[in-house]
Amino acid sequence: MFTREEALDRVEGTSAATLFGPPGTDPARRKEAQRLYWALATVLHPDRVAVDDVRAHAAAAGLTRLYQEWQQAKPVVLRTAKGVYRVTERHAVGSVANVYRTDGRHVVKIVRDPALNPLLRAEWAALRALRRFTDEHRWLSPYFPRMTDNGDVGRGERAFTVFEPLVDGFVTLAEVRRAFPDGLDGRDFAWMHRRLLRAVAAAHRVGLVHGAIVVENVLVHPEQHGIVLAGWSFGVEDGQPLLATAKSVDYPPEVVAGRPVTAATDVHMLHALMSDLLAHGETRQRTFARGCMQDDPERRPDAVALLEEYDELLDELYGQRAFRPFALPDRTGA
Repeated sequence: MFTREEALDRVEGTSAATLFGPPGTDPARRKEAQRLYWALATVLHPDRVAVDDVRAHAAAAGLTRLYQEWQQAKPVVLRTAKGVYRVTERHAVGSVANVYRTDGRHVVKIVRDPALNPLLRAEWAALRALRRFTDEHRWLSPYFPRMTDNGDVGRGERAFTVFEPLVDGFVTLAEVRRAFPDGLDGRDFAWMHRRLLRAVAAAHRVGLVHGAIVVENVLVHPEQHGIVLAGWSFGVEDGQPLLATAKSVDYPPEVVAGRPVTAATDVHMLHALMSDLLAHGETRQRTFARGCMQDDPERRPDAVALLEEYDELLDELYGQRAFRPFALPDRTGA
């Protein structure tokens, strides 16, 4: 059940495709859209809100219009010179775009507002630069999403990116955090952080700053100990200001002040993420993280140097390394 505020937030200023996902004829998707519609309509119904609640009444009318529009819309089919991609169910919601499955082997990331197309173009540039680098250093390629196509569109249309799928078996670090509300054991977080350090160090070798290292942008494959640093829409070259920021992110001081970002910005964000995910009893790793989050970017360690320093810390804490299985707890009650 939604609260009034949650329902208003979902309905106001949105589109039918954003609210209900791409239109289609799949019965399961249409049933899911119908459930969402009734859940929102129940909260915003004139019988449930005050007579003078103008916002709720307008949102209720808008919701009905959006649902009717969605029911009548044709399925989304994206075309480029390389291929045709028929969009199916929504897989993930990001800060500027949504990710959808297709009826083929790809996923597509579609910007929600055409005004944000430049952010997807920035991501294309970053991913191309990373692709060139990882073609020469292939052992680093698993740490980044692989763009296979993109749709640069005309005025008023929404840009999109086509990726090799990182769907089956992958979860976000946000899901990991929810699964472990008391924080992660340092031994489990160690393999994640080592891989993230490698990804960040590789990006810095290319001259890129990610600028949005948050739990939603890190994909984890628990069984295979896989890590992918996704969400490159805010990525810029070292020494440039970020193209955009998200209200929900606690940025380093230089971003808050509107100054250009550097590799040190990513180091700060990566270790803020580390502090957020570790259990409170992991004092040594938490101390390590604080040392990488100095207010002055010049005082933060380099990501490449941190690889060796972090390995030394792990050797002190845990000794010889051994594979440690990791899985999210089963909360279904089965």
